[in-house]
Amino acid sequence: MQHDEVIWQVINHDHCSFKAKTKTLNFCRNEYNVTGLCNRSSCPLANSRYATIREENGRIYLYMKSIERAHTPSHMWQKIRLKKQYAEALKQLDEHLEFWPKFLVHKNKQRLTKITQYLIRMRKLALKIRPKMVPLARRTEKRERQREAKAEVAAQLETSIEKELLERLQKGVYPTDIVNINMKEYEKVLDAETQADDDAEEYFEADEDEEEEEEEDLNHEQEMEHEDDEEEQVEFLEDSEIDFSSDDDDEEDDMEDMAGPDGRMRPAGHLGKRPSGSAEAASRKAKRRQHANIEYEEEREYENPQQSQLH
Repeated sequence: MQHDEVIWQVINHDHCSFKAKTKTLNFCRNEYNVTGLCNRSSCPLANSRYATIREENGRIYLYMKSIERAHTPSHMWQKIRLKKQYAEALKQLDEHLEFWPKFLVHKNKQRLTKITQYLIRMRKLALKIRPKMVPLARRTEKRERQREAKAEVAAQLETSIEKELLERLQKGVYPTDIVNINMKEYEKVLDAETQADDDAEEYFEADEDEEEEEEEDLNHEQEMEHEDDEEEQVEFLEDSEIDFSSDDDDEEDDMEDMAGPDGRMRPAGHLGKRPSGSAEAASRKAKRRQHANIEYEEEREYENPQQSQLH
């Protein structure tokens, strides 16, 4: 036999596994509690006649417990599905809880209202498109960003696309009168082409200047070589300018020195001092010796026999 007051005294003063104590209130964790508070009127264990509202998979159900089914715990709770419309669900509550305590009827209507409101909010949120929160590893995300940056730098998309469009424009793929052209990009391309032309002109001018300088250096070297050739020209003396008698006199004087007072030739080891007359002859010979230095560029045949005697 079930006695509600005895059960409440045991639960309230001794131990209850569903009780959660705080500084201000005591809460109940039992799933069939209609208010969530731990008190005598709200306890589903200490009341043999009890009713509550529960939600399962988006549908609302009314659970009722009566003392007639207390001997069969598996069939203790009667489950009644309520309609989706809020007004019709309230009518069902009034019909099934017509002779129940007013406290339980009021608390079940409040619970029905709260559950209906959060079901409506759930349906509205399900229709909205929201980003799905997915956890990502920081190292993996950083590695992916670095790879993307390196790939963009290696690909050079902007420059490659610009070159491709310029090639197509030069080949005549696009019409000449482009309406929606971006003037900034167009001016940028024109500036790039003019800069390239200017660089090419400067390069050719520098080459021409270098060639002119090289030609001037060659001409200067040729002029210097020509001047050296003119300085090295040979000057031939005429026969009247050459004194052949001085050489003959010198040879005769040498022969007289080699001969003795008796007219005989003396050897080189027995030569003595020359007499005073020989000193005068030597001074005369030194005065008469005037040689002409003649430079020849190449060997040539002499026209007259007198020039051959010089050699």
